[in-house]
Amino acid sequence: MKIHHIGIVVDNIQNSLGEFSKFIKFDEITIPTLVGSQKVNVCFMKIGELRIEFIESINDESPVKKALEKGGGFNHICFEVDNLLEKINEIVEKGGRLIVSPVEGFEGRQIAFVLLNMKKTNLNLVELVQR
Repeated sequence: MKIHHIGIVVDNIQNSLGEFSKFIKFDEITIPTLVGSQKVNVCFMKIGELRIEFIESINDESPVKKALEKGGGFNHICFEVDNLLEKINEIVEKGGRLIVSPVEGFEGRQIAFVLLNMKKTNLNLVELVQR
């Protein structure tokens, strides 16, 4: 398991990318892409080995809409895993909760979202992506 990216909810990818790029030069920037299963557009920026994902809601039914109403910002850490179902089961057995069953995500890869049961932090949302 390794970190794939850090997800950040933004109001508008293009505006946020323009603002962020004033301060940080990225090695790679992807074209914003629709992830229909999540009702979002995403854009990945890479600097060294780190990827940052900007996430933009496309309508009021998007799961990130509530986060956007609170100002957006940090949303999740995504881990790339060898066996998505096995990792989901492991997290659930330890008290986590599956909130988005495996669906097609970015790059046509299977993704899932789980909530960890961590009481002393708000780092609870984790995305898992099949390697």
